[in-house]
Amino acid sequence: MAHQNGVYFEKIMTAIIIIFLVVISFFLLKPILLAIIAGLLLAFIFTPLYKWFYKKTKSKNLSASIVMVLLALIIIIPLWFLTPILITQSLKFIQATLQIDFVNLLKEVFPGLFRSEQISAQISSALTSFATKIADSITGSLSYILLNFPTISLQLLVVLFTFFFVLRDQEDVADYVKSLLPFPKEIENKLFTYSTDITKSVLFGQVIIGIVQGLIAGLGFIIFGVPNSIFLTLLAMFMGILPILGTPIVWIPVAIYMLIAGNNVAGWGVIIFGIISSTIDNILRPIFVSKMTKVHSGIILISMVGGLFLFGVLGLIIGPLIVAYLLIILELYRKKPVPGLIIQGEKK
Repeated sequence: MAHQNGVYFEKIMTAIIIIFLVVISFFLLKPILLAIIAGLLLAFIFTPLYKWFYKKTKSKNLSASIVMVLLALIIIIPLWFLTPILITQSLKFIQATLQIDFVNLLKEVFPGLFRSEQISAQISSALTSFATKIADSITGSLSYILLNFPTISLQLLVVLFTFFFVLRDQEDVADYVKSLLPFPKEIENKLFTYSTDITKSVLFGQVIIGIVQGLIAGLGFIIFGVPNSIFLTLLAMFMGILPILGTPIVWIPVAIYMLIAGNNVAGWGVIIFGIISSTIDNILRPIFVSKMTKVHSGIILISMVGGLFLFGVLGLIIGPLIVAYLLIILELYRKKPVPGLIIQGEKK
């Protein structure tokens, strides 16, 4: 009996120590947790490129180093050249937005809906307030970036550090994670398979394709001389990631504005590039994710919005992945076939 009590006490103390260390470790890593997650996701995206270099070099360190340098250049070069332009255009966009007479603009587009002066004044007040809040949010974000540049640089260093070691030791990392899972081998294998497919579906099917759509729309802004084109391109890329909404929420108002301003060539040019950006999804999606397990687009949108509130911009990716992994575990735990209504497989 004394021996059993001793074993029981030992297990309790072990559990308490583990929980204590986990909590302390969480608070220790919390400031850089998003940077670590970003490094993991980037390692997942760049794995095919790493494997290609590894076939050529036969060296894990060299292959991971080459890919890490490429990633650093992809991040640093655009930031170095585009950040001053983006800040300038953002401030110009804010100033121009606050000076827009929304009522007269809407009267030209929908004359029948704005005959009442009282309704027009209320709508004008609401739109002006909305524009002011957006302007304040953008200004706050720019101020945060400028004031916290050293912290952001350290976060980037953590991203690259995590990226390198996860890319180089990905097999060991996967084996270690599997060893921690409390599931039978069969469930464990299914979980990894579905999780990999879901991650590819979200990253490539939603994020990468959304960014490409935004870039195509942005190319139209730049070619046809739309004011603040870099800022609008970034906005189109952001909206392109969101399911259901997409790039039309950016390029349609821009096209209408250019047409009303009398610049018909630019207006129709933006429309053409906008249509291409919206339809390119039908070409790219089958290439990247047609045979992968996918999450229902409604769940993706809801989890993206929740992730955005909780984690910031990176939550657009983290949110859907967290919800998707939860749904996969629930389906496997219930021993129900995946795919289903929420977790969807290849369309037959």
